[in-house]
Amino acid sequence: MEALGLPAGPAEAKWLARQRRWIGGWRRALLVSIPLVYLIFVAASVGQNSRGAGQVAGYALLGAFAVTWLAAPFLFSPDVPLRGFWPYYAVLAGFFVAELPFARAAGFVLCIFLTILTVGRLGVKSAPIVAGFALAALLVPVAIPSWHVSMRASFDDVTPIGIPIAGLIVFATLEVMRGNQALAAARAEVARLAAENERIRIARDLHDLLGHSLTAITVKAGLARRLGSADPVRAVEQIAEVEELSRQTLADVRAAVSSYRDVTLVGELARGRELLRASGIAADLPTATEVVDPSHSELLGWALREGFTNVVRHAHATTCAVRLSPGGVEITDDGVGSAAPPGNGLRGLRERVLAVGGSVDAGPLQPTGWRLRVSLTADGGA
Repeated sequence: MEALGLPAGPAEAKWLARQRRWIGGWRRALLVSIPLVYLIFVAASVGQNSRGAGQVAGYALLGAFAVTWLAAPFLFSPDVPLRGFWPYYAVLAGFFVAELPFARAAGFVLCIFLTILTVGRLGVKSAPIVAGFALAALLVPVAIPSWHVSMRASFDDVTPIGIPIAGLIVFATLEVMRGNQALAAARAEVARLAAENERIRIARDLHDLLGHSLTAITVKAGLARRLGSADPVRAVEQIAEVEELSRQTLADVRAAVSSYRDVTLVGELARGRELLRASGIAADLPTATEVVDPSHSELLGWALREGFTNVVRHAHATTCAVRLSPGGVEITDDGVGSAAPPGNGLRGLRERVLAVGGSVDAGPLQPTGWRLRVSLTADGGA
């Protein structure tokens, strides 16, 4: 992820750490060494078909092949150029060809190792090479009469099938790994773009919000300074307008910034208290929220935000009260209590509550007032 210049989130960082663990250290050594178990069949064939110096040469070539193989997996990295890959590949292929006179048909087991390297480096382009290995393992033992004496039903017989199977397994494994890398990169890119879009949106909103207001405040403050000695009354009027405009701007900034914060019950109670005070509505709000299940805090915070907004905008109330319980919240006021159809805010709140199996009860009170009750408990009581 860092190589792509993308920020890695917690999930991507955890995934990258797992990848590093499996391609390094003892895990890598273990994974690379496992295929060497198949060399036992080649060694057995060397012991069966060679004698004396030939047997020693066969074992030596097999050992050299194993040592070279243990170094070859470093070349799976795309950072290693092809000119560094093919010399290693040529050495392994040379050991394979040299081993055939001593191991005979079983020597084609070494083609499985060459197949793993070929597919790992060339991907789907390696299909002709893998097919050639499989055909050679199938036809060469039949074409050499001197090998027929030692041919019998053994591991050698399935080598032509094992070669393409090994190629398919390596190809599928690498495709899954590449897909995971691409997915992690895409997730990181989406997160980066979302953060960038959010920064742009905040910058645009604050610019539009503050540009006009700060300009007006600057102009009025300058006018008040000039009128200070000549016309104190007008100067005071300008200062009063500056104060009012500053309060309004502060409220607008708070409203804009609050939409970017996490919604919590405590935060909405604090903001609601300030909003009601600024609107001249007496607030009867709880001073503690411990009675509420912490898992309900965010949802009940949304309920408070919608309830306070409706009280200030529509109720024409003089008092507003909030009651909390372990599974819900109730907001009441003494306003006009209009039975108008619910707006988008109330519909959105109802959808949120219904999604967690709760209920919303909103309607006028008698003789006046309005109640919004959100219940998240099984009995429906707030």
